[in-house]
Amino acid sequence: MSLRLATFNVENLMNRFDYSGFRNQLRQDRTLALFEIENEAEYRLLEQARTIAHADDMRQLTALAIAACRADILCLQEVDNLEALNAFEYGYLFKMVGQGYRQKYSTSGNDSRGIDVAVMMRAETAHGQPIEFVRMTSHAHITYADFGLHTPELAALGEAENERIFRRDCLEIDVKIGGRPLTIYSVHFKSMGSPRDGLDGRQATMPIRLAEAQAVRRIIEDRFGKDHAGGKRWVICGDMNDYRERLVIGGDAFAGYSFEPAREATSSVNVLLDGGFCENIMERRPELDRWTLYHTRGPQERHLCQLDYILLSPSLAQRNANAIPDIVRAGQPWRTPFPPGQQVERFPRTGWDRPKASDHCPVAVTLDIA
Repeated sequence: MSLRLATFNVENLMNRFDYSGFRNQLRQDRTLALFEIENEAEYRLLEQARTIAHADDMRQLTALAIAACRADILCLQEVDNLEALNAFEYGYLFKMVGQGYRQKYSTSGNDSRGIDVAVMMRAETAHGQPIEFVRMTSHAHITYADFGLHTPELAALGEAENERIFRRDCLEIDVKIGGRPLTIYSVHFKSMGSPRDGLDGRQATMPIRLAEAQAVRRIIEDRFGKDHAGGKRWVICGDMNDYRERLVIGGDAFAGYSFEPAREATSSVNVLLDGGFCENIMERRPELDRWTLYHTRGPQERHLCQLDYILLSPSLAQRNANAIPDIVRAGQPWRTPFPPGQQVERFPRTGWDRPKASDHCPVAVTLDIA
């Protein structure tokens, strides 16, 4: 009895316009920055036209990437709300996969921009096993004080004890696959942001992601126990905005690129992997072929890294010892440098920088749930 499971950060699947760029140039799209705009009313009209034009191309590519996953259950990040998700599925995804993900679940999390995690499911797996929704539990309300996770490092970032831990949510979804229980934890950790106080964006925001990872582990341990005995079937899916390793990119398109593996001394992902609590099955892939995102701030700062995870409970990992996740990279923009032998045929109309399916690559895996 198999289940195809995927996770994908769809990058700002919104059903509203953002006009903040009129007053904040850091939030203004580079297209509008090319033109003289007389007033805010004119800016709003142009921003609407730009957003609609860009969104149509992008969402066709997003739908192609989702279709390529062939997933029975799909965990999504950066979804505005269920209305946006329904409109996307009906207007774009339906044209590629037909009657598919009719079951959709999300809650309003803590993100200041309103982007949430969501889960979409088919009525049954590709092999005809029914997928039954059992319950959904949000953990967006949990504070540092609730779990005793407040630290001096968090205080230095301005985080108070009574503030909520998760920047979005840890959405707990219980399902049954052909009558067999499975629990999915859908997450989207704190983004890295820009450098500050002499630290790069990753290190500056690390205390928040460490707390988020500790909270996810606590939630799972409170429910399933700290031991690994028994056939406990749970999985953590999502964008953790952190990596344990990366491929540092050198060179250029003319002289050729180089890709140098680099291990990180600290990662919030380690909190979840330590002691065999769960397994990052992406590490079953070759070292140069685990990346899901291309990061660049110009030629001096470029790397490929894994931000998107499917972490399996010990019993699931053991039962699926030979399962290796797939990464759909055909929606990556042409500016993304691929290590040798990894080049793929891009989806039609993919641009140099945009349009693209997302800045992230979806990850999918087939699991035995019997």
